[in-house]
This record gives sequence, structure tokens and C-alpha cells, in this order.
Amino acid sequence: MSLVVSVLLIIAGIVVSYFSIIYATGSASNSVTDIILSNIRVFDVDGFFIYGPLVFWFIILIYLLSEPRKIPFTFKTIALFLFIRSIFVSLTHIGPFPEHVQTSITGVFSILVGEGKDLFFSSHTGLPFLMALVFWNDKHMRYFSLISSFFFGAVVLLAHLHYSIDVFAAFFITYSIFHIALKFFQEDYNVFSAMEESF
Repeated sequence: MSLVVSVLLIIAGIVVSYFSIIYATGSASNSVTDIILSNIRVFDVDGFFIYGPLVFWFIILIYLLSEPRKIPFTFKTIALFLFIRSIFVSLTHIGPFPEHVQTSITGVFSILVGEGKDLFFSSHTGLPFLMALVFWNDKHMRYFSLISSFFFGAVVLLAHLHYSIDVFAAFFITYSIFHIALKFFQEDYNVFSAMEESF
């Protein structure tokens, strides 16, 4: 039952996120200056921006399928992230930085990957960092997720697809989301922790 609920929550989180991005994109206002973006040129890192997260989530999915009892807490935590980020996205309508990479993706997929005006805060940075916190006791997954988070944070800055505040704030907000998840999904976390201790 917990697995079913977690899957339903993550689907709901994706749907809510989708509509919040559409709303923010339609409501976007002017761009602003940025201490980093205003001082570096745009780098063509389109491939890393699009395909990097796909590779990352494929590895996470394979890991979870190998340890299915970890799925409910992980999915519920991701869903909580998506719901909270949707609120932030709906509240903040700053337009994208004027010079930025034009990605090669279109349609619904472009919105899901983050090609809209959903700037604050960066999911490319926040979600891998969230996975690092979730899998903290697994050294390999922790370092893989941390490196991915820093890497994607650098990618979106080099591509000028996020402002500096979007990237740096993602770490602090994501840390808070993880601790909220610990309170909300305590039973799932207990099962998760029991598995960690059994190794």
C-alpha cells in the first residue's frame, strides 16, 4: 500500500509541477542581472542539460529496483520536493537571463526537463542533492548524487538557464525538504533505515 501511495504521489507531483511551470512561463516578467551570469559567456552544454538527468535517473531507478523497499520513502520524498518546488515556481515569475542556450528539445518533454521559466529553485541541482541526502549511508550513491548535483548546478549556470540564486538556494531548500520528509514519512524511513542497517 505504501508503494502504491508513493507512486500516486510522485505522479501527482509531476502533474502539479507541469502546470506550475506552464503558469510561471506564461507569467514571466523581465530578466535581472546576475553576478555570475553577467560575467561569463554562454557555454553550449545542451547535451549535458538534457541527457545528463536522464542518465542520472536511470541509475537511480536501477538502484531502487535492486532494493525495492527503499522505493516508498524515496518516491514520497521526491513528490514532496515537486510539490514544494511548484509553490516556489508559482510565486516567482522572473524572466530567463537574456543570453542563454537554446536547447534542442520541444513540447511537453521540454517543460518536464525544465526549459520553461521555472527558475527558482533549480531542480537540476536540488533533486540530485536530495538523492544524496536520502542515500547518505550508501557511500557510492551519496558521492554519485553529490557530484551529479554540483555538476548539473555548473551546467545550468554555464548555459545561463538558471540564475545563481536558483542554484545556491536549491541546496538549502532541499535540505529542509528532506527533514520535512523525515517527519511526514517516518514509517517509510524506518523501513528504509532498517535495510541500511542490515548491510
